[in-house]
Amino acid sequence: MKYRASAPSNIALIKYMGKSSYDSNLPSNSSLSYTLPHLKTEVELEVSDKTQWKPLRDGGVELSESGYKRFTGFLDKLCDTYDVKEHFTVRSANNFPGDSGLASSASSFAALTLSFFEYLKTEKKIEVSREEMAQISRQGSGSSCRSFFGPWCLWDSKEGRVREVEFPLKNLIHLAVVVSRDKKKVASSEAHRRVQTSPLYETRTGRAENRLVELTESFQKEDWEKSYQIVKSEFWDMMGLFHTSDPGFSYLKPGSQEALNLVDDVWEEKKDGPLVTMDAGPNVHLLFRQDQDEMAREFESKLSNFSVMAYRGVIL
Repeated sequence: MKYRASAPSNIALIKYMGKSSYDSNLPSNSSLSYTLPHLKTEVELEVSDKTQWKPLRDGGVELSESGYKRFTGFLDKLCDTYDVKEHFTVRSANNFPGDSGLASSASSFAALTLSFFEYLKTEKKIEVSREEMAQISRQGSGSSCRSFFGPWCLWDSKEGRVREVEFPLKNLIHLAVVVSRDKKKVASSEAHRRVQTSPLYETRTGRAENRLVELTESFQKEDWEKSYQIVKSEFWDMMGLFHTSDPGFSYLKPGSQEALNLVDDVWEEKKDGPLVTMDAGPNVHLLFRQDQDEMAREFESKLSNFSVMAYRGVIL
């Protein structure tokens, strides 16, 4: 029998960058994310004679050696925790490029966790809450805990909780501007370690928590321009940590800057535009209000030399 699940990616507008505990993937600051249901990972588990990973479809994602060990190692950990003696073949596939700054580890580990608990529910009659699953998934990939909730999710470092939060701003149009499908040279886990060597890191937690308060207030007031400024400041803060780490590094590519410049130009001309952010990678995320659909289509046209993954559906 096969146990299947899928999970979405998410994009943090207040970033999780830096850890207070590496063993448990606990963040040094709270983060706020928007769920991306069109960017997802599918996982299938099947009992076998040994733990192994295989692609779910031909021509799909290929895991590096370290990625293979991390993924199957987390599955082994889940089995040990719940005294499961069986071994599994785990198969997975993304519908978007992995390891490129589109949070494939978030969707992958969330989907793996969900498929494992589908097995437990079916075979062992064990059920746990969604928040419990999120906290368990976090141990494999920190940001994966945010993929269990939507459209908005808060990972609160002070309360140690992850939960859905409500804002008037919903059903946003998302464009993922894929300027590069190459696997990034500095993995997110390594980025978390390096940023702690930056002279900017000591005061990072305070800046992020303050922005979270400010962004929450601006979302509640539906102050789009203020939200844009906060989100922009936050992701450039993260980029500053990357550049000033020891050794320093950067994910920015010429295409990244082209997309960012276009956003700046539109805001300057129209006094309106999308929220813009990036993750630990070269690709750019744009979020538009529903009434900005025409603007979103104009962006797609102007960025036609890149692959643009668009989502205009309603998130329920």
